[in-house]
Amino acid sequence: MYTIPVAIVGLGRIASLLEADPLREKPCTHAGAVRANAETVLVAGADQDPKRRRVFAETWQCPVYAEAQEMLHTHAPKIVIIATHPDSHARYCRMAAACQVPVVICEKPLADTLQHAREIAALHRSGMMSILTNHERRYGMDYIQAKAILDAGRLGPILSLKATLYMGRTSRILDVLWHDGTHLADAIMFLSGSVMRHQRIWGARVNQRRGTAYLSGYLDLGIGCYSGRRPIKEPPFLLEIGAERDHLVFELEFSCTQGRLRIGNGIFEVWKSGESPYAEGFRSLRKTQDTFEGLTGYFANMVQDAVACVREPDRQPRSSALDGLRVIQYLNSVQPWRNACP
Repeated sequence: MYTIPVAIVGLGRIASLLEADPLREKPCTHAGAVRANAETVLVAGADQDPKRRRVFAETWQCPVYAEAQEMLHTHAPKIVIIATHPDSHARYCRMAAACQVPVVICEKPLADTLQHAREIAALHRSGMMSILTNHERRYGMDYIQAKAILDAGRLGPILSLKATLYMGRTSRILDVLWHDGTHLADAIMFLSGSVMRHQRIWGARVNQRRGTAYLSGYLDLGIGCYSGRRPIKEPPFLLEIGAERDHLVFELEFSCTQGRLRIGNGIFEVWKSGESPYAEGFRSLRKTQDTFEGLTGYFANMVQDAVACVREPDRQPRSSALDGLRVIQYLNSVQPWRNACP
């Protein structure tokens, strides 16, 4: 069987270094996922930092380059993974397109600005190449299972959503929103099949490292769903983005007409409405037997999706540049005055 050559641009944490974390599900990096896939071979890596090049070469036993252009011309990879700072994503996507690379995996956020995100999405739309955005929860089996529950209507239509994101004591709320809030926003849109529309922000200022910011808006479902006689076209959402916490919280809670679904880091709960044991004539929520255990496969499934895109050029990836663009559009609507992500 022909193995697909893969090269990585940017050799930092998500590309390689996190594979040494003993607590994370493996594979948990791009290099680890490529090496674990029977259909791919890691042929090279590029980074301007000589220390990162040395560590990568020692870890994965493959050639390294200071310049991505030289690497692409030398190895002609079929998949290129871009794991650099967002302000360089558009440049490397253009470079890959010029080298006729058929599939690119781009780290989140897709780009540093809305204009750059549009440029990357245009390359994907052109048919010259398929560009995947590494919104990893689209590839996690726990989120795929949760989406199947919502899509099947087991809990009825979505009426509202609450989501919480805390990422450390010293991070600015703005940084949390752009770096990990990208995952939160994409998970919301993936699970609900919606587009997030921003309306209001209050609480702490987003450029602070203290307090809590609240973002509200609605989920644009495109077509109406129904609760009784009332069409629910725009379920509201409330996001809580907090600083100063010494712990990580990533959690979504969908409230539906007949139940509730909670999912997040270490959380998978489904609650269904039933006759109340506490008060006659009322209904209460009871936790169902739905659980998720085992490996989510989030990195492994992403690389397999990229492999499928190489083998099937007309395939639309599970997490494309268009999904990445929608996240940037939402973040830009929250802060239209800013030019680039931190």
